[in-house]
Amino acid sequence: VSLAEEAFLSVNEAHYRGVVDVYPGERGLTVVNELPVEQYLFGVVNAEMGRRSAAEQAALEAQAIVARTYALRNRGKFGAQGFDLRAGVADQAYGGVASETAAGRAAVRETGGMVLNYRGDLAAPFYHSTCGSSTAAAAEAFRSVTSRPYLRPVSDRSGDGYYCDISPRFRWSVEWDGETLARILRRTVPAAVGIDEGKVDVVYAVRVHRRGPSGRATELRLEVGSGEIPVFGPDIRAVLETPDGRPLGSTVVETEVDMAAGAVSRLTVRGRGWGHGVGMCQWGAVGRARAGQSATTILTTYFPGVRLERWY
Repeated sequence: VSLAEEAFLSVNEAHYRGVVDVYPGERGLTVVNELPVEQYLFGVVNAEMGRRSAAEQAALEAQAIVARTYALRNRGKFGAQGFDLRAGVADQAYGGVASETAAGRAAVRETGGMVLNYRGDLAAPFYHSTCGSSTAAAAEAFRSVTSRPYLRPVSDRSGDGYYCDISPRFRWSVEWDGETLARILRRTVPAAVGIDEGKVDVVYAVRVHRRGPSGRATELRLEVGSGEIPVFGPDIRAVLETPDGRPLGSTVVETEVDMAAGAVSRLTVRGRGWGHGVGMCQWGAVGRARAGQSATTILTTYFPGVRLERWY
């Protein structure tokens, strides 16, 4: 097997560069694709950003730099399990050769070795699909992520709109009937808050109690028979699981409640954006690229205070 750029391997009819290692485990086999960072990025850039036009190349370059920084910063993350990163959205989407495009490979080569640097170290390069109007402070979305000066709210406003309003997920809404809502909350609230599911009986109210600096809901209050239950920012998306089993799209939300016999008969959540909201807004990067902004401008806007540096 060769680590040459032109060498492909096949696993379940999918093609990958580099080496494939297979390890036996308690639950089956662990398949690890081992390859140089730059070749790994070929399979990440378009898996994360989709196919983009020539006018959007700066967005692909920005994604390549962010993804490279993430990969380098997280080397050894799962070292005890024999690999560095997972190949999904929990780390970075990676689709092997099938997800590559010529434009994506060009973005990787054009930015070869470039990373986000903050005071001499690799920055923590969070990113998400669509911010909805403003990116978020780390504390609004995460419980265990250390707040950093460059992970703060950044407006995505552009004239009368927003750079990311081209996203298909810029605006959305979800509805729950009262019975479905109560059934979901009996499962999600105990897991998030640590209370007995029996306390989530009848739902009398759902409201946003507090918002963070980006306008996101940072505290939700659920009124049930035993009183009010606070749900904080990092848990809101999981607690308000949609009827089809997905986390809520974002926490840039407004709630609307219909009542019957004193209880919630229907909850409607109208939201903007998609994802946790911290760091680079991917659709905002596309909008900014269309407006003529460079990858450097895009990244130093979403990560204020960082510098771009060629790491190797």
